[in-house]
Amino acid sequence: MSLKIPSSFTFGVDLSGIPDSYTIGITEVPKIEIDLDPIQIHLDPIEIRPLDLSFRLKEIPSVRAHLPLDYRVCLSVLGFELLGVRLCGEAQVITEPYVPNPCECGYPVQQMAVAPITHAATPQ
Repeated sequence: MSLKIPSSFTFGVDLSGIPDSYTIGITEVPKIEIDLDPIQIHLDPIEIRPLDLSFRLKEIPSVRAHLPLDYRVCLSVLGFELLGVRLCGEAQVITEPYVPNPCECGYPVQQMAVAPITHAATPQ
């Protein structure tokens, strides 16, 4: 038994009056009118009064602040370091009467009495 499949179909409806392309466009824009009353803004003049500010510092507080420092200065070529110097230490901000501490420059060094070294005569 073999089945025959038709290659075209026919219906009893005539579709020849339906167009195959459509054109849509706006041909007329209605005119829109908006009537607004004029807006009026009344501002009073702005008055700027002088402002008196005062800041008084009677006494600078006694402070000895230590600021650690660490600098690195180097010479490099194409990202390779050739020479480098590292500078590290400490800076201070001192607002009190300066009296040097033992670890600061200017601290009075006490001279210790040193006994003279004598060489004993060696027998020959």
